[in-house]
Amino acid sequence: MSDNESLNGDLFAEPSDFYKPPPEPHFATYVREEVPESSESQQKEIKLRLVGSSPLWGHLLWNAGIYTAKHMDRHPEEVQGKFVLELGAAGALPSIVAALLGAKKVVSTDYPDADLISNIQYNVDHNVYGGEELSKNEKASSEQVAKRKTVVEGYIWGNSYEPILKHLPEGQEKFDLIILSDLVFNHTEHKKLFKTTKDLLKEDGKALVVFSPHRPWLLENDLAFFKDCYEFGLKSELIELTHWKPMFDEDEETVKIRSSVYAYYLSHL
Repeated sequence: MSDNESLNGDLFAEPSDFYKPPPEPHFATYVREEVPESSESQQKEIKLRLVGSSPLWGHLLWNAGIYTAKHMDRHPEEVQGKFVLELGAAGALPSIVAALLGAKKVVSTDYPDADLISNIQYNVDHNVYGGEELSKNEKASSEQVAKRKTVVEGYIWGNSYEPILKHLPEGQEKFDLIILSDLVFNHTEHKKLFKTTKDLLKEDGKALVVFSPHRPWLLENDLAFFKDCYEFGLKSELIELTHWKPMFDEDEETVKIRSSVYAYYLSHL
């Protein structure tokens, strides 16, 4: 190659594969199999936008979220006319089903990552409010938000409850149902989850905790959640242990554990 040839090209250009942009958001569709007649909305199809990637695992529609949605449709009395809080909502399928069932108020929360929260808002806008995009209105007034029965809020477990409680009517500081879908794997945060749940749960309320052991070697640590809760004034009740297709294709030796879906209620002692 001559000197002229080497200089005519873009000598300092990065190779075409040097930088790869983050994955684009993608969609997953959930179809409600059992829509109770008493449901406020008979909408069956829920189309969820999921972030392209997330260190918080908000880019997947988890088995636990699907189980939670099905459970609420089968037991609408646990939701209808109730105050509902979801912690770690990710794609927010349970929050949306609670809203469609006719919850009095749904506060859907996750870590205050801008992309994650705006994505939850998008899903609420399009599945609960027919595409009325509050998510695109950065100057949405507090009055606009307050008028909605389903709201989205960034929240870090164990922190001040003000970001959550500001969405409840005056004098209301507790929830009838708190949803914890696939959060148990976060072992270092168990104490914060217990405290948040105990403090925000009505005396006769329930917390619905659903999870799958994605790391089978840590199953004992996952299940410890339902024993340790007693130290925080909460008791656990196994609703069901079932088996679904696991989220990830890994070794066959652990498939039975990874396919497990555990569902519990927590309530006050």
